[in-house]
Amino acid sequence: MSNKELTFGEEEFIVSKTDLNGKITYGNALFIQMSGYSELELIDQPHNILRHEDMPAIIFKLLWSRIKAGKEIFAYVKNKTKQGDYYWVFAHVTPSFDANRAISNYHSVRRKPSDKALNVIRPFYETLLQKERQGGVSASEAVLNQLLQDKGMSYDEFILTL
Repeated sequence: MSNKELTFGEEEFIVSKTDLNGKITYGNALFIQMSGYSELELIDQPHNILRHEDMPAIIFKLLWSRIKAGKEIFAYVKNKTKQGDYYWVFAHVTPSFDANRAISNYHSVRRKPSDKALNVIRPFYETLLQKERQGGVSASEAVLNQLLQDKGMSYDEFILTL
């Protein structure tokens, strides 16, 4: 299995949609290309088929909490390809609503993160992951909350300043 970093252009966007359970219902050509899977292999699969083991669970806990509450979220995510390679994205995940304002699906647009942001995120995620391995998601969440408290920022403010 390979383990090299893949990248995509700054002007390119990775787009996918999922149902309410996180199963992929749509992926644009770049999403399919970067994943290393065929479109048939991706559709109806859980989006976490792309989850890299270096990703702290607290980030996904926060993400799902936000979008299930009908709110958007921005997050840096390390994804894993079918071949075992990886790529970083700066994701903007939003719920979509039906005519009755009920959440009908989720939509994510991802762009290439800046090197400046990754220089902060990589070691921070390593710390979160280490705490998670020692004390579970709650230990990782405590570290995240402490960082935000020390910076006097919300999660959104922190992410958007990187």
